[in-house]
Amino acid sequence: MEELSTPDESVVTLDSSNLSEISFSANPQILVIGCGGAGNNCVNQLHKLDIKGAQTIAINTDKQHLEMIEADKKILIGTQVTNGMGVGGDPRIAMKCVDVSRPVLDEILCEAELVFIIAGMGGGTGTGVAPLIAEIAKSHGSIVVGIATTPFKMERLRMRVAQVGLIHLKKHANSLIMVDNNKLLKIAPKLPMQDAFKVIDNLIAEIVHGITETITQPSLINLDFADVKAIMGNGGVATMLFGEGTTANPETIIKNALKNPLLDTNCKGAVGALIHITGGDKMSLQIVQDITAGITHRLDANANIIMGASVKPELGKRVKVLTIMTGLKPPKMLCPMDDEIRDPVRRRIPRIHGGSSQDTDLEPFDDYKMPPTK
Repeated sequence: MEELSTPDESVVTLDSSNLSEISFSANPQILVIGCGGAGNNCVNQLHKLDIKGAQTIAINTDKQHLEMIEADKKILIGTQVTNGMGVGGDPRIAMKCVDVSRPVLDEILCEAELVFIIAGMGGGTGTGVAPLIAEIAKSHGSIVVGIATTPFKMERLRMRVAQVGLIHLKKHANSLIMVDNNKLLKIAPKLPMQDAFKVIDNLIAEIVHGITETITQPSLINLDFADVKAIMGNGGVATMLFGEGTTANPETIIKNALKNPLLDTNCKGAVGALIHITGGDKMSLQIVQDITAGITHRLDANANIIMGASVKPELGKRVKVLTIMTGLKPPKMLCPMDDEIRDPVRRRIPRIHGGSSQDTDLEPFDDYKMPPTK
């Protein structure tokens, strides 16, 4: 008599009694973390969008600013170091704040699978905290996507400090997207300052919102967390493309996506792309094919391109495309610092905690190591 093989315990039979439970557990745990003032402002905007499938977290050393922010969780770190008064533009004080708050941060990050870390580079808290949050998240096995804004060119010392922060963030993030504040001067030079910075906040919110809902909401051609991991897991420098138009004119959608004035959209030689196209019920397969081909024609010949599509009848004839490009050539700001660049950073940074101003050297920031996880 032939012996029957035992059932494979890894195979799960779906029925109406366990489908909802399995579907819920299949969604990855996604955290969106804003570090410092600029990062907190972006998280505040995301929270208002009611992002589905992700938890928003604001981390700061400045109690007053944190109280103004709306997020699922708000964490004031390093109160023993700063008394909740911020770090006075010194990233190393911010790093000490991470050290003393490490147990709380470990607890929050230990089960996350995808972590977005948003920060403005060049100041104190964002520059010092974001790379260390990335390091902690990655040590727990998370895919880490850093999104960093860079200072205006007129902010000379902040530009140098930002470079140190960006190099550290790139080291610990799987992918890094940079948004240049200088481009605001080209597209919104006469807007009130508060409104101009909201343009950046809205852009970053759209980036995170788009990626998160793409992998947590069902689609006709589905994209999931494994696809994001494949493209962004070792993505290096990355960028985002957005385009919108009608089914009658897919060329306009491609042009809009490739000409975003706030993002570096030079995609030549990119080695990975995650593309999600959303349209009304009149969107054809040919339109999806044309948009995908138009956006990816300058990518590396062996680029890994993963495409998804969803239908939302309320869009009518409108079509939207969201694309993540990875493996781009690093910009100059991410090149290793030499002495010519490092010397201007060795300047007097006022300390507001623990005494008078003194000469400070950012080399300890450059060589800083996190204490081992207990």
